[in-house]
Amino acid sequence: MQKVLELKNITKSFNKMKVLNNISFSLYSNEIIAILGDNGAGKSTLIKTLSGLVHADSGEMLVNSKKIDIKKYSISQARENGIETVYQDNSLGLEQEIHRNIFLGREITNIFGFIDIKKQKIESMKLLKGFLGLKGLGLNSSSEVSSLSGGERQGLVIARAVYFDAKLVILDEPTRSLAIKEVKKVLDFIKELKNHNKSAIFITHNILHAYEVCSRFILIDRGEIKADINKSDISVQDLQNKLINIESL
Repeated sequence: MQKVLELKNITKSFNKMKVLNNISFSLYSNEIIAILGDNGAGKSTLIKTLSGLVHADSGEMLVNSKKIDIKKYSISQARENGIETVYQDNSLGLEQEIHRNIFLGREITNIFGFIDIKKQKIESMKLLKGFLGLKGLGLNSSSEVSSLSGGERQGLVIARAVYFDAKLVILDEPTRSLAIKEVKKVLDFIKELKNHNKSAIFITHNILHAYEVCSRFILIDRGEIKADINKSDISVQDLQNKLINIESL
């Protein structure tokens, strides 16, 4: 199975405090894994490192077997290498039209270099009806994002990543602060990634959500990986117990 991502001994310190300590793991094609840990475990720094927001101090990072220069790695390079990040605030302009949100910064242009609004609307509708499965009579790509529910907004950002052919989607607490019905929508969107041959890293505090959609769990505590466990080898209750007693692992 092809490796989409490989980290080898990634370290990162802030003011002499080591927040990532020899982080090493691989992610394979069409695989969804969870990064689990308490606040301060290092999850946020790991996300930022993978997304190009933060430079690791040392270690190796390979994307699709291509070695990345961790000192020069950036958000634009992450996107060029097929990595998209969906943050918990979902990075959407609520008062902007749906199609403008989808193509913000990566607009479709015509042969004269002008933004092709008509084409953007057509492609946006394909995403809304296809990936998101929205079928309301009032559905319109010109509607404001605020007209979508919380779960649909998260789905829209995930769909955007799929549209721009991300090979790896990083999901930062996408179910936080959502109602139960909206959580189900987001989890279904995450499952749908596999049908599009995408891989994902799901960062969450909710073990039940992780257990439903992920095939592997990486437990992290104070910047160190404490366990890397296949779903087939552990029950949800045992997984919860390991997290509660993570310091003893």
